[in-house]
Formats: sequence, C-alpha cells, structure tokens
Amino acid sequence: MPIENDDILKNILKTSKTIAVVGASPKPWRDSGNIAQFLMKKGYKVFPVNPAYQEVLGEVCYPDLQSVPEKIDIVDVFRNSDAVDGIVSEAIEVGAKVVWMQLDVVNPEAAQRAEQAGLHVVMDRCIAVDHRRLIR
Repeated sequence: MPIENDDILKNILKTSKTIAVVGASPKPWRDSGNIAQFLMKKGYKVFPVNPAYQEVLGEVCYPDLQSVPEKIDIVDVFRNSDAVDGIVSEAIEVGAKVVWMQLDVVNPEAAQRAEQAGLHVVMDRCIAVDHRRLIR
C-alpha cells in the first residue's frame, strides 16, 4: 500500500540525502527539471537519469540507475506508468530505499513488487508539493 501518512512522508524527506530523478529533462517546460532544481536548492544530492541526455541542470545525466555512482535514497519517477515496472526492478537492484511516483504516475503492481522487496512506495504525489507542505 503506497504511503499516504504525512509523518512517514516527512520522515522520508528529512532523512533522505540522495535522489535519482528518472526522466529528468533539460527542457524548461518539463516538470522533471524544475522539480530536480527545487530539490537541489533544498540540499539534496540530485542525480538526473535519462539515457537521452549527457547533462541536465549542469549535472551529469546517467543513462540508468545502475550508473549512478552513489547510494540512492529516493528514486523519483517522471515516466509513464507503464515504464515503472522496469524502474522498480532497477531500484531494487541498486538498493534504493524509496520509489516516489510523481503525479499521474500509477502502477499498483510495480508498487506491490517494490514493497515486497522492502522499499517504501509513494504513488501519484509530487515530491515538491509534499516537501513545501511538510518541511518548514
């Protein structure tokens, strides 16, 4: 069951240090880049992940989660719901702690698989909106 409890969400946001933004884009009209930039300004180490780009927001952009050189706390997903299953497989493989599916990204089967592997799952929520609401 995806996390809805504000205390748990707040704890995730406060204790996490590294966030892989899957689907990151340098295009200014895309939410993924704007939210990645917001997270950087809030002090998180952000790793853009998208095989289509070499760089996003002045950071190296990695082709997949396995290429990220540090341990990942949160995998923030800006991809279509049907792509989440593969992302969850990668998140499990690299030992991520949380899979956070952005607004309108919903995949209950992938969420269940992530939870069974011991990951926390947040689904259909914007990490920036929750951060602004819960972290003061």
